[in-house]
Amino acid sequence: MIQTERQFLRHPSDVPISYSLREVVFSQSDYLRNIGEGGLCFASRIPISPGTRIHIEIPIAEPAFEADGIVVWCNAADPAFEVGVRFEGVEAEYGIRMVEQVCHIEHYRQQVLKQEGRSLTSEEAALEWIQKFADRFPR
Repeated sequence: MIQTERQFLRHPSDVPISYSLREVVFSQSDYLRNIGEGGLCFASRIPISPGTRIHIEIPIAEPAFEADGIVVWCNAADPAFEVGVRFEGVEAEYGIRMVEQVCHIEHYRQQVLKQEGRSLTSEEAALEWIQKFADRFPR
């Protein structure tokens, strides 16, 4: 199980994520922690049992990334829980790659605002990020 957790790349935890659990009518908004090949990890205020079917939405780009998955692990991480979700299928893999890039771009946009005082649109941030970092983005 630890091996599954370490397949995810670290991302800033300021990227919003919404999810709903399939077994119960429930919806929650928390923050993305890691994303990687086949799935992602997010911070949750509630524990979610492994095996639970889940629908994920990451609304930081248009259209928002949406995918169904299954919870594969849940660990206490005071004051919340870290939840690992596995997606299946080629479309999910492509979507995850796009979300990885969007997360990097969004973090870059926030970093530029904080460090340089420049307010970039998502498109402007994407163009700058691609010029500076796309060649180093893991394949």
